[in-house]
Amino acid sequence: MKTVARHRLFWPVVALIALILINTVSRPSFLSITVNDGELYGSLIDILRNSAPLMLVGVGMTLVIATRGIDLSVGAIIAISGAVSLSFIANSGSPESPVTVGVGIGLGVGVSLILGLWNGFLVSVVGIQPIIATLVLMLAGRGIAMLITQGQIATITSAPYSFIASGYIFGLPVPFYVSLFAVATAALLVRRSAFGVLLEAVGINPTASRLAGIKSRSIIWIVYGFSGLLAGVAGIIYSSNIMAADANNAGLNVEVDAILAVVIGGTSLAGGKFMLSGTVVGVLIIQTLTATVTFLGVPPAVTPLFKAMVVIAVCLLQSRRVRVLLTNRRTTTPLTVHPDSVKVSATV
Repeated sequence: MKTVARHRLFWPVVALIALILINTVSRPSFLSITVNDGELYGSLIDILRNSAPLMLVGVGMTLVIATRGIDLSVGAIIAISGAVSLSFIANSGSPESPVTVGVGIGLGVGVSLILGLWNGFLVSVVGIQPIIATLVLMLAGRGIAMLITQGQIATITSAPYSFIASGYIFGLPVPFYVSLFAVATAALLVRRSAFGVLLEAVGINPTASRLAGIKSRSIIWIVYGFSGLLAGVAGIIYSSNIMAADANNAGLNVEVDAILAVVIGGTSLAGGKFMLSGTVVGVLIIQTLTATVTFLGVPPAVTPLFKAMVVIAVCLLQSRRVRVLLTNRRTTTPLTVHPDSVKVSATV
């Protein structure tokens, strides 16, 4: 049991189960899933669907943090991706054409990839600190999205584009498959190839890894490009969900939620070792917590307070120093000595 409790995923999983139990007690229908025309509906399905954009951003953020970096521009990239895609589809004259939708999605994701590579260029080649390099795009990105949409909330009517967020395949929502594919791809990349080992080496000690012949500059560049790419896909899902390009609100504060998910999942902000599975659990915790707060009727403005409380609780339970303090307190507790044992010792 002690071995299981020491695992970095133990307390995040406990927190997720606790949230599910709270929801189940307060709303017994929380775990119920209904089938309608071969499609699954229910609170758990909604959590899987709504967590997809954050899951994509969280996976990219995990890899960036593993290199001792941070990406604050993912929210702005989400806004730009949706603005590019919807603007192209709206001005194409044939928004119902799958080819037009495919080209629009390609443009949005392609621009996002370029923006991610730009961040990587600033960090790895120019040598700008990651928080500064991505902060520039974070501030300028929404202005770029406003220029693309000309200051308006661009809307479209397109069944193929709407299918991305509201469609179903084999009974489950499409966004779930998109996030599952992204997690599986990242896991194969970092756990079934040498890239993951090189990535951790760069994060643990950049100087030593460079002296060992590891091309840290290329690895950092790739990671930021991958983060931008996933943020672009998240922007497509977000804009498809509302069928509009909202430059002001699309992806707002998603970078904070992504960092929280990574931290809850047990990945250190100091870089090096990382856990994609922990990020997945962290994203589910945040999304379940958001659904819980909404169900309990708490104003959405108060939601960050509950997120902060969960993060503090999980991080304290994961902290090695806190665990050592608790262990020492147990071991220093006075033991009750049986009188007979004292008598025997004196005789000897």
